[in-house]
Amino acid sequence: MATHFPTVSWANGAVIYEVNIRQYTKEGTFNSFRAHLPRLKDMGVDILWLMPITPISEEIRQGTLGSYYACSSYVEVNKEFGNMDDLKLLINEAHQLEMKVIIDWVANHTGWDHHWTKEHPDWYMKDANGSFTELNGWHDVIDLNYNNQDMRFGMIDAMKYWINECSIDGFRCDMAHLVPLNFWEEARTACDKLKELFWLAECEVVEYHNIFDTTYAWWWMHETEKYFKHQSSLNEVRNVLHAYSQYPKDAKKLFFTSNHDENSWNGTEYEKYGNAAEALAVFTFTWSGMPLIYSGQESPNKRRLKFFDKDLIEWKDPVQLHSFYKTLSSLHKSEAISNGETFILPTDNNNLFAFFRRCESEVILVLLNLSSAEKNKITVKHEWLTGNFENVFSQMVYAFNGNEDFELQHFEYIVYKSV
Repeated sequence: MATHFPTVSWANGAVIYEVNIRQYTKEGTFNSFRAHLPRLKDMGVDILWLMPITPISEEIRQGTLGSYYACSSYVEVNKEFGNMDDLKLLINEAHQLEMKVIIDWVANHTGWDHHWTKEHPDWYMKDANGSFTELNGWHDVIDLNYNNQDMRFGMIDAMKYWINECSIDGFRCDMAHLVPLNFWEEARTACDKLKELFWLAECEVVEYHNIFDTTYAWWWMHETEKYFKHQSSLNEVRNVLHAYSQYPKDAKKLFFTSNHDENSWNGTEYEKYGNAAEALAVFTFTWSGMPLIYSGQESPNKRRLKFFDKDLIEWKDPVQLHSFYKTLSSLHKSEAISNGETFILPTDNNNLFAFFRRCESEVILVLLNLSSAEKNKITVKHEWLTGNFENVFSQMVYAFNGNEDFELQHFEYIVYKSV
């Protein structure tokens, strides 16, 4: 199965950062978020993913502010965030800092008072009574009808609007698997003619890699959660990673320990993983794929953010994990990570996960203790572990001779890179 569309070159080795404009600052605007751009650039962020920037339906609104994902127009800006000029200024400043900007695209459904409901009611799914309906239990939205070709044209025109008007760099496509794959093919074909774009799908259907550059690693995340609930083993996690390795050659998975859904509905990474949250973050940056940081993870944010109401991220000064993510972002851009091969090290310790990444002479060794057990020992005997290696977090350099013993304390992570 070949990928039909080549991935833009700047996405290789890129780090994605999900921006929750509403909760990011007291003002909750594009303009107030702009002040954070230099910090995010310094942290190593390459792609900013803006959660939906469109206005939110008033009808059957949840909470006081409603869901970003229940829009009333595909071609307007949510006034709570500012105006179109504010958005353009944000994108221009990001571009000046050599960061890309992708926007969240919700193609499966709209809010109940989207202007299409009046202008084109035939563009929507209807129930047996001829009323608007939806199939997934989200009562504040209604489903679009992808059997209607005019609706498809309208959707693609709306996507092209943001490329032409704001020079966005791609789309994160919400619940992409609920929308027919042949629509996404039509959309990407039309949009890529305007500009080379990056396409991220919230789904885990292998065939969607025919169109999309990257898809979610939900399966990995759920399996790691089960591991920390003592319902699974690291062998099961390895099985998931093996399954991912069988994906089409250019397919990438998006790895994360949190995002807007996870944080609000299932708990923070600290609720799910406890003291192993940072070790798993190390994994997301060092495995083959793309890493995601969600707004506030660098602070770190240890509480759930409300989804439908204002709930400000509590920023700490200094930002505690800034250097942690900066180190990982720099490491992720190395050839051994972005283009290298992977070798999982065998171990008889059920709490340790260890692997090499290598590209030509560049070698990276990742050692993760995913448990509270102390003095977890592993012997690494491999020709790749020869020469001088730097601990990327301590900057200390060690000479290895191909046969080394390591001991990890509870939830400790160690990463060595050849120098």
